[in-house]
Amino acid sequence: MQNAPESSLVGQEYEVEVGPVAHGGHCVARTQDGRVLFVRHALPGEKVVAKVTEGEEDSRFLRADAVQVLEPSKDRVEAPCPYAGPGKCGGCDWQHAKPGAQRRFKGEVVAEQLQRLAGLTPEEAGWDGTVMPAPGDKLPAGEVPAWRTRVQYAVDADGRAGLRKHRSHEVQPVDHCMIAAPGVSELGVEKRDWPQMATVEAIAATGSNDRQVVLTPRPGGRLPLVELDKPVSVLRVEERDGSVHRVHGRAFVRERADERTYRVGMGGFWQVHPQAADMLVKAVMQGLLPRKGDMALDLYCGVGLFAGALADRVGEKGAVLGIESGKRAVEDARHNLQHFDRVRIEQGKVESVLPRTGIDEVDLIVLDPPRAGAGKQTVNHLASLGARRIAYVACDPAALARDLAYFREGGYKPRTLRAFDLFPMTHHVECVAILEPAAKGS
Repeated sequence: MQNAPESSLVGQEYEVEVGPVAHGGHCVARTQDGRVLFVRHALPGEKVVAKVTEGEEDSRFLRADAVQVLEPSKDRVEAPCPYAGPGKCGGCDWQHAKPGAQRRFKGEVVAEQLQRLAGLTPEEAGWDGTVMPAPGDKLPAGEVPAWRTRVQYAVDADGRAGLRKHRSHEVQPVDHCMIAAPGVSELGVEKRDWPQMATVEAIAATGSNDRQVVLTPRPGGRLPLVELDKPVSVLRVEERDGSVHRVHGRAFVRERADERTYRVGMGGFWQVHPQAADMLVKAVMQGLLPRKGDMALDLYCGVGLFAGALADRVGEKGAVLGIESGKRAVEDARHNLQHFDRVRIEQGKVESVLPRTGIDEVDLIVLDPPRAGAGKQTVNHLASLGARRIAYVACDPAALARDLAYFREGGYKPRTLRAFDLFPMTHHVECVAILEPAAKGS
């Protein structure tokens, strides 16, 4: 192990007053000499001793952990999880905050990103400022909802399953992840050794009893005999190209949303919270209000969640085009929606495929881009299609705000925005923005 450079401030401690929450699961503080600290395990308004975890003398900012709380916030609770805290598991950001405070912090972050990157107040975004929990997740302080239906365990050198520490490849072995859904916990991944494995992802479908593990061996590693506490199918990630292959059992799990069953193959993407898919479909459809005969786009469509919901609502004379880059997801989407003659799924990147379709006018658009957002080029193209309404589903408020600014340049403004706490105990928040032409109602 190399020694830290002489200019490193790692290990340096500062006594600081903690300022506002920031995007990313930490709070902002300043040292007496004006250095900016991004402090984890702290809460706004507290006085703490912050120990630097990253940064050097000339760094623009330092990262730190609150290792001692001198004046606690009224929002602080004892972290329910024994693996939460400085130097431990990096999976949860807010175990030390009351659930209501967590949602308030997320709302503050969304508001800050909207103002800073899009120049929008909550009122201008059509948002009441609240972050809604999923039904059943509103628990008392000290209790943790078990919501995560997909958990990727890292495996240490001794073959023990655990979770990575914050911004680190180091593994924190765990005997139970509190936010893991019951269907994941009942597999017993943490109780077994995983020699020669790099990661073990456990998936528990919410629309069925399907259970799956996806194994990634270390270079040259051989798969172990997988014997878990419940029946499970086994997939393997190939070292050569990252492709996923079936070893045992089904190559897919069956998920359910909007009264429809969806096949999700080879460890593909599906919303992690068991109620997320239904909640997001409802928010999108309530915002778009599809009509019979509408032409709609579902961009970054995955296995066809929103395309299926749209197809149900636009009727026989309507049409839906889905675009998705993942080959396996496209196969699943085509399978899932095969009964709809009015649905077409194209494979490729949105920015490449959409111009090639020749489509120059649509009624409705849904986009659910990856964390980085859609970007200016794609947003400009979408704004040119004259959609009556656009639904933007976002897992990152910064990307959402940047794209909303691009949409404004293209003549679209938010009609409504809703925020959902679909990742309790973490800093992540899901938003659904409904856009309409700015001339309407202005």
